[in-house]
Amino acid sequence: MSENLNWKLKPGVNIAPEQVEDVARIACALKSLSAYTTLALEREDCPEGLEQIVQDGLDAMVRIFEW
Repeated sequence: MSENLNWKLKPGVNIAPEQVEDVARIACALKSLSAYTTLALEREDCPEGLEQIVQDGLDAMVRIFEW
């Protein structure tokens, strides 16, 4: 990973070095989506299941990264 020290792989997690940065970008996008979901859930037109989909992604991130 080039310069992003906010995304440190957990011990024992093996990802090809050329893929770590892309996975970190996906993780960042999920964190942003999580913030959006928090706001969207306050609205009545929030898509059903959105909260669980985002939470599943955040749970996966916790298994891969330390931050």
